[in-house]
Amino acid sequence: MSERRRLEKLAYSRTAESGLVVRVRIVLDAARGYSNNTIAARQGVHLDTVRTWRGRYADHGLDGLQDRPRSGRPPRVTPVQRAEIKALACQLPAETGVPLSRWSSTELATEAIGRGITAAISASTIRRILAQDALKPWQYQSWVFIRDPHFAAKATRVLDLYQRIFDGVPLDENEYVISSDEKTSIQARCRCHPTLPPGTARMMRVNHEYGRGGSLAYLAAYDVHHAQVFGHCAAKTGIVPFMTLVEKVMTCEPYASAERVFWVVDNGSSHRGQAAADRLTARFPNAVLVHTPVHASWLNQVEIFFSIVQRKVVSPNDFTSLDQIEDRLTTFGRRYNQTARPFEWKFTQTDLENLLARIERHEQKEHSQQPTDRTHQTAASPAAA
Repeated sequence: MSERRRLEKLAYSRTAESGLVVRVRIVLDAARGYSNNTIAARQGVHLDTVRTWRGRYADHGLDGLQDRPRSGRPPRVTPVQRAEIKALACQLPAETGVPLSRWSSTELATEAIGRGITAAISASTIRRILAQDALKPWQYQSWVFIRDPHFAAKATRVLDLYQRIFDGVPLDENEYVISSDEKTSIQARCRCHPTLPPGTARMMRVNHEYGRGGSLAYLAAYDVHHAQVFGHCAAKTGIVPFMTLVEKVMTCEPYASAERVFWVVDNGSSHRGQAAADRLTARFPNAVLVHTPVHASWLNQVEIFFSIVQRKVVSPNDFTSLDQIEDRLTTFGRRYNQTARPFEWKFTQTDLENLLARIERHEQKEHSQQPTDRTHQTAASPAAA
């Protein structure tokens, strides 16, 4: 492509910088024989601007139309000050005597000035400094101590069931896996003014004030491989509401005549321990209760369904009565079953092994950093599916 064609292409470009487009048009007007005064009038610039860019193009060609490198403002924060600010951000505020739970960029700027690290600094500068090392002290992530001594074995059993395997043997077609739990304290908040639907340039509006209409619990059983949900509402959780849900599932086909139906549950009081397993088997001999490890309800797939319920049914909470909540949940369950597909469960046995390896490394690190006579427990972060 000739240089003239490149200039003409830039002159009518919609993506090039506006300043570069004007400079290119100045050069093209000059090539057409226009005087400097005429070019200045045509392009709406000063006469000296025309002379400058014609001269640069004559000396350096197309490269001369680009902006020259600029040194910029000298840095006001030295490398040592940057390091001190980062070190401060990596400390808990309470450890430094500041009555805060977390640092914000504004609080860090104030603290840096108060400690004499720098005479003046803005919150935006603090954010840029911390961004260099991806530090975000205003955020936090929770974790939990694993207390279940049989964590690996229990988690493996649940993950195997999701792969249609139990005790190393593949499940038959007439065997099913049910994931069950309770969503507690769904409140009926009757807003003092009606909720306004969305409109032009306006989102849905929900009045902040409300009256309390009580609360209920929503119990759900989710067929892991067939994506069918069975729901039941109760005034509160407990053994009786849970067994009512079990009765609802196990008395209908194909579960009533199934060879085995595995119920994956967490360690809530409604279905905790061997007593719950015996109670379930006594009522339905083909039912097998399988517990997730303690503090590992994230392994229970029904929690994904509950998150859908929270987003699509409960929030924003605007119900006139508990009957309205129950009707909405029941209707949503039927609607969900019409188009539901099994969840794409991504936490595999390999992921579990990697998690346990991280736990072991953490344990070894803790042992090396703490006195040998101090007991501690192993820490792990719940992994999301």
